[in-house]
Amino acid sequence: MTEYLPVILPLVWAAILAVGVFIYVLLDGFDLGLGVLFPFAPNHRCRDAMMNSVAPYWDGNETWLVLGGGGLLAAFPLAYSLLLPALYLPLILMLAGLILRGVAFEFRYKADTSRWMWDWAFAGGSTLAALMQGGAVGAFIQGFEVKDNAYAGGPFDWLTPFVLVTAVALVSGYVLLACGWMIMKGDEELRDWAYKVGRYAIVAVGAFIVIFSLWTPLMHEDIAARWFTLGNIVMLSPVPILTALSVVGVWYALEQRWKHVPFLLSVVIFLLCYTGLAVSLFPFIIPPDVTIWDAAAAPESQLFMLYGAIPLVPIILGYTAYSYYSMWHVKDHGYH
Repeated sequence: MTEYLPVILPLVWAAILAVGVFIYVLLDGFDLGLGVLFPFAPNHRCRDAMMNSVAPYWDGNETWLVLGGGGLLAAFPLAYSLLLPALYLPLILMLAGLILRGVAFEFRYKADTSRWMWDWAFAGGSTLAALMQGGAVGAFIQGFEVKDNAYAGGPFDWLTPFVLVTAVALVSGYVLLACGWMIMKGDEELRDWAYKVGRYAIVAVGAFIVIFSLWTPLMHEDIAARWFTLGNIVMLSPVPILTALSVVGVWYALEQRWKHVPFLLSVVIFLLCYTGLAVSLFPFIIPPDVTIWDAAAAPESQLFMLYGAIPLVPIILGYTAYSYYSMWHVKDHGYH
């Protein structure tokens, strides 16, 4: 059994990190989307309602970001050492945006004459963090220049047209999640506005999905071969088909003014796009050359950390689920 550990453990840790990152994208995605939409809300009362709807959850959502970063360092130290210099600027700007948003949460509640300033700080921090997350995803997809297990590119190699479009695409996805959230949690006025904005968001998301479905294979021959060889077309066809059906389903749910379906189908769209990304890039953790096995820590280290992760991850899942369950029907959390 022990001779298989170097093969199995990197797969286990890749799955743990993939789940953690996906949960973070969903949970922090809708409250970042709320921040992006914040200045455009119909009135001050709606802005209060938007902030109150995420007040019990927003800081807990970022637990998954910490888990992803810490897990990457511990389980795949080579990947961590390559990603940080390659994405130093977008990651620093993302953290600055998250800090600004967190400060705005607290200061806006206590401010009076300067509340307008913290409104813009909340919106600006959220938008900056969302854009930089999208930029990091785009840079990851396009790949990094690696030589002798070290990053060999420059500090701005990540900044390309593909990355800029990816950044805007992720923001549009976050806005769609935020609209679904407001439809579930808002009053009638806020829901009416969210239904309207959600229609624009789903059109943008659908357009970006088509763009990246064509652009990404053109950038990487390996990805094109993986998706467009005859056998794989049949085997992988459920992913694009279900994605298209989900996009249409969100539009229909918004038109029918359903309450929970737009958010749930938006989650499905994210899951399918995430699955498509995994199919395109696996087994590379640093595209286009470094696999999860190349970047993995020693099997003894990964096994030791797994003993801690086995109880820890369910605990985090449990308290996250309980916080949403216990605070779901509480309307006023004091952020107004």
